[in-house]
Amino acid sequence: MARTVAIGIQNFEDLIQKHYFYVDKTLFIKEWWDSGDSVTLITRPRRFGKTLNMSMTEQFFSLDYAGRGDLFEGLSVWEYEEYRRIQGTYPVLSLSFANVKEKDYAGTRAKICQMLTELYADHAFLLESGVMEDRDKEYFNRIHHLMTDADASMAIHYLAKYLYRYYGRRVIVLLDEYDTPMQEAFVNGYWEELVTFTRSLFNATFKTNPWLERGLMTGITRVSRESVFSDLNHLKVVTTTSEEYAASFGFTEQEVLAALDECGRTGKMAEVKAWYDGFIFGNHAEIYNPWSILNFLDTGKLALYWANTSSNSLIGKLLQEGNRGIKEQFEVLLKGGRVHTPIDEQIVYNKLEDDSQAVWSLLLASGYLKVLGCQQQELLEYGEEVKYELALTNHEVERMFYNMVRGWFGSAKHDYNDFILALMQDDLRAMNVYMNRVALNVFSYFDTGNRPSGEEPERFYHGFVLGLLVDMQGTYVITSNRESGFGRYDVLLEPKNRKKDDGIILEFKVHDPETEKTLADTVQTALQQIRDRKYGARLTASGVPADHIRAYGFAFRGKQVQIGGGRL
Repeated sequence: MARTVAIGIQNFEDLIQKHYFYVDKTLFIKEWWDSGDSVTLITRPRRFGKTLNMSMTEQFFSLDYAGRGDLFEGLSVWEYEEYRRIQGTYPVLSLSFANVKEKDYAGTRAKICQMLTELYADHAFLLESGVMEDRDKEYFNRIHHLMTDADASMAIHYLAKYLYRYYGRRVIVLLDEYDTPMQEAFVNGYWEELVTFTRSLFNATFKTNPWLERGLMTGITRVSRESVFSDLNHLKVVTTTSEEYAASFGFTEQEVLAALDECGRTGKMAEVKAWYDGFIFGNHAEIYNPWSILNFLDTGKLALYWANTSSNSLIGKLLQEGNRGIKEQFEVLLKGGRVHTPIDEQIVYNKLEDDSQAVWSLLLASGYLKVLGCQQQELLEYGEEVKYELALTNHEVERMFYNMVRGWFGSAKHDYNDFILALMQDDLRAMNVYMNRVALNVFSYFDTGNRPSGEEPERFYHGFVLGLLVDMQGTYVITSNRESGFGRYDVLLEPKNRKKDDGIILEFKVHDPETEKTLADTVQTALQQIRDRKYGARLTASGVPADHIRAYGFAFRGKQVQIGGGRL
């Protein structure tokens, strides 16, 4: 009989006691403990079972669960006698930063301090245990939501000391989603303040803590050592390209097949694979995101599940404000292509706005991209950087990005749709009306980075081309011929139905007041370039009749746009 698929359960005990659907990941406990690593950081995309695995780890080791071997009976780790002996034998301190998503530093600091305060309240029995001196009790009572930075940074360090005195055993510290507040800090502009605070907290907790038995952290990204881990030189970091714990997070293909069979959905495997497969951890390919699989098992419907579980605000910000190179490579990815770039798995948040390599690294860590291959080491003998071959992870991710691009035009959605319709109908007057409204509403939206482009509408028209790619790919093959030089970006729309639809050429140019008196002159310069460089030949060579080709010049001056052209 198929087990009930319960959505959103992150407490291991609940899943086991209520006999809900669960894929056995308990061998993670053995692999982690056998490693002997003092402090381990494991990065995986969101909704990949990090929190559930942390709950499982806590309940396996914690003295609060002593004698609860029933939770693990029948699971893989319970087959090992040495692990049956250590279940429930360690004091464990467990925290999660998953809900620390505040808009400013004061709110973030207050929330972390409140979490530390509650952790102390859970161990208030220590005050009457006889293991604490007066100065220890004085410090213990200073832990509250208005505590100083100095007291906050040492809170876990000292609590581990008190627990060691009480139990005679060193402490395991678990910190889930450690980087959530850091992403919020970057998006909302208080990165430097938060880094100073968390660096001290992490150092005291995981580095200079003689009462620490093991430490385990999870997150989406590996924040650079210089940012928050400068003193943690003993930290074992496991990223999506590492071999360790490759099958411990997410579902393998064999696990998905077994799950579909149990729920009577075996015949859907091919569709499920296209939508949700594609994650690669180390050399372990064909990993599926568990959130989407669980929702599919529950509903039987193929839909955006994992891709819609957060606002994706940071990813959207970076792509929206990205320079020409980022948008051009993103265009390649949306077409199903691949990009080749170096990857640095240490995310330096304060460089994300200036460094395209950092953007692709973040997209990879977040699960939106997968590694298809990289240069062999022998090719690097002259000091060249390793270049990774990256692609969108799967169909679900592709659909998410399509929706994101459409959202960029949200403030001018109707005008944008009307512009597309006018373009299809060769209505030049309407094209000008609607395009100017679109530019007025969304121009600044694409120009909000630290280095605004002023009169150059580069970010706008690159975003506009991505919009064309997303909304017109059903009827057109859209290609762009990027050229060096200021403000040029020509686009060819090749109709899939050559008998019904026209081929279309778009040329973008920025008004040059030194050589062009009016925007109309700029339009004519753009059209002349189309003729001189015989862009139409590219369409006729593909089978589009010459009398079914239209060309338009787009002239930009600030937020003002003028379009001219028609039949080539």
